[in-house]
Amino acid sequence: MRRVLVDVAAHAETIARIRAAHPEVALHLIPQPEERARELPVEWLADADALFCTFPPANFEEMKRVRWIQIGSTGYSQLFGLGLAEKGIAASNGRGCFDIPIAEWNMAMMVNLARDLRQLIRNQDAAVWDRGAVFQREIRGLTVGLWGYGGIGRETARLAKALGMRVHVLARTGVQPRLDVYCVEGTGDPHGVLPDRVFRSGEEIEFLGGLDFLVIAMPLTKQSEGLVGERELRALPRSAYVLNPARGPIIEQTALLRALDEGWIAGAALDTHYVYPLPPEHPLWRKPNVILTPHISGSSLSPRYQDRVWDIFARNLDRFLRGEPLLNRLTEAQLAGD
Repeated sequence: MRRVLVDVAAHAETIARIRAAHPEVALHLIPQPEERARELPVEWLADADALFCTFPPANFEEMKRVRWIQIGSTGYSQLFGLGLAEKGIAASNGRGCFDIPIAEWNMAMMVNLARDLRQLIRNQDAAVWDRGAVFQREIRGLTVGLWGYGGIGRETARLAKALGMRVHVLARTGVQPRLDVYCVEGTGDPHGVLPDRVFRSGEEIEFLGGLDFLVIAMPLTKQSEGLVGERELRALPRSAYVLNPARGPIIEQTALLRALDEGWIAGAALDTHYVYPLPPEHPLWRKPNVILTPHISGSSLSPRYQDRVWDIFARNLDRFLRGEPLLNRLTEAQLAGD
């Protein structure tokens, strides 16, 4: 009997599907799942062969038999320091669950920034009738740069191309087809054919210099933390906007604040931040050229999140039991934070 500990909200349809297909698997559903690390009873952990969660338990070391962890998030920094690769424990993430809502957030922010929706709303509140040209701009024909080309970048590229935008991509080793990665049918760019131009490591300044919008579309790692600093922000045209639905610390905070204050860039849309929750005294709240959202571009409250994350888990459980490659498997380098 294989035992799987589940610390995510139950999805009755998929649970029934798993139990029908795999009567040899025992699912232990934690009664009150939580999206945080906390100690769990040792008797729940000791005999589990697999774990489905967002955050591993604080006493993860008690999981002596676990051979695979499926997490429900795209980000995986919560797995750093667990020594999974050294212990021979496979790990897979929730890539693909949030591609659609985050890509839609990216498109909405580009339109809103281009048309200065924030000022339009201020005008509405103040009963100001202003039909200025600044509110009538369009994004067709503009260039969006995707720094990173995973699922979110690929779905953003698909939507951007549908709206007549040019798509430039900066990816360390270029753009290739994606194998063994979860993707909702009909979305994204699984074959890697949509970008108009592709830049690689060492070509950052050339990439940035030709953009109207820069979208951060990479995970937070040791290498990406602070990757976008003064040099990179100054390389953007002064008319460009920065979107960060990835992780706040990828952009150096001091450099971003200066860029907004001193006009290195035209503005920003930020869904991820440096402190959670962002305190009321933080200067970003008061920037007239910034749209702030509270990390909701993609989250576990998205309407189809549960369907998708349980679909990933069910597909990977099939693969785990058959000894086949997992969808969204994290590499040793990724698990080390490289």
